[in-house]
Amino acid sequence: MTDFFRMEYEEEAPDFWREETAVGVVEIILILVVLISLVLIFKKQLTALVKGIFARINSGAADIY
Repeated sequence: MTDFFRMEYEEEAPDFWREETAVGVVEIILILVVLISLVLIFKKQLTALVKGIFARINSGAADIY
């Protein structure tokens, strides 16, 4: 019986190591974790930057109208 299980494992093991379907999912999750961490770390700076950009847009729009 043990020879049967060993042969079956040896046949399927290379397929397991060559299969890379989950690698893309793991990479996407890691990238999202890094991006969310950066946003949380630099939240105040990003908020100030966006507010400054919108203030310039509004003042420029006021000049047009």
